[in-house]
Amino acid sequence: MAERVVIGYKRLFEVRLLHHYWLDEGSTVFDLITDQSVKDKRLLTYDVRKFLSVAPTKATETALKGFGCIFKATALGFVVAVPAITPVPMNQINLADATFEFVVKVQNADFFNYTALTLQKQQISEWYHQPEDKIYRYKENVAVFSNINSTSRTFGGKKILFLSQEIQSLVAADKVESLFKTGNILKQLISDLHSETQDLVANADDFPAFANQRDAPDIVPPSGLSGTPLRGIELTNDLPNDIFALIRIQSLPAVSEFKLLKELDAPNPLHLMDFQEPVFEIRFRNRSTIRKYYNKATKVPGVIEPHPLPLTFYGNAGTKQKPSEGFVKYRKTKDPNEPGFSTAPLRLVSEIFE
Repeated sequence: MAERVVIGYKRLFEVRLLHHYWLDEGSTVFDLITDQSVKDKRLLTYDVRKFLSVAPTKATETALKGFGCIFKATALGFVVAVPAITPVPMNQINLADATFEFVVKVQNADFFNYTALTLQKQQISEWYHQPEDKIYRYKENVAVFSNINSTSRTFGGKKILFLSQEIQSLVAADKVESLFKTGNILKQLISDLHSETQDLVANADDFPAFANQRDAPDIVPPSGLSGTPLRGIELTNDLPNDIFALIRIQSLPAVSEFKLLKELDAPNPLHLMDFQEPVFEIRFRNRSTIRKYYNKATKVPGVIEPHPLPLTFYGNAGTKQKPSEGFVKYRKTKDPNEPGFSTAPLRLVSEIFE
């Protein structure tokens, strides 16, 4: 009889990509839903693969195979598992110097209708750098979600490790839907005018660390190359043109709770390492729109909600009929022929006929 060898695996790390359009209950953010059974059901019925795909880059795929790891897409995101052989001496584990990258692509165009911060174009541009005789290719406004510059929150005694940067103060370049803090009040721009904002929560620590405009890193071109986009990524042979976001996981970042490996308790002269098995999260904020109602029969405009209300699959943030995920308009004024149309602030409107 042939000998059968069974290799056990344990989680090296997990990444969950959670979208609040599918998780929130009307105006109540998922994390603040008090009924745990409702939250459990939301996660059980959630499947990110309906609108986003995630796959390792070619370099990461090769590295994972070299380490004996496996990649598995899940309904919540993905898991990377490693052979469960522990503890391991530090000098025998190349994982200590590893960086893993994963490409996120959009699978369903409706994603852009109900997801905040998707209005800015992700244009690709090419720039010739004469000293190197090389063409640099950049894609604007591509976020890089990483455990290097990341944020944690604690809800109900449970710490959550977010791969987004901490939300910061407003800057001149920020546009409609940008998230920012004044003190610790979390706010959002509701138009391109910085005077038009809405308060989301009095204490930002009470909200998830949502994906925000700062997650798109500064582009640093080589010396002598000017005019390149301000934020985004450089496209390489490993990164496809249709990339929406990049996930970058480093094995040993500076903040210990975001590490993949941990050293066993002293005394430990051999520097034996074990796997920390962290679970990281990326949170996409659902879009908020101004609801404008029309009489279905006469097409005459009626009520206009005074403040933007969030789009959600479950519940209703308003008191009247809610918009569907596909009916959101981005417009500056009622009529493009009006004076000042090109300079008017961009606002988001849902037109509802009832």
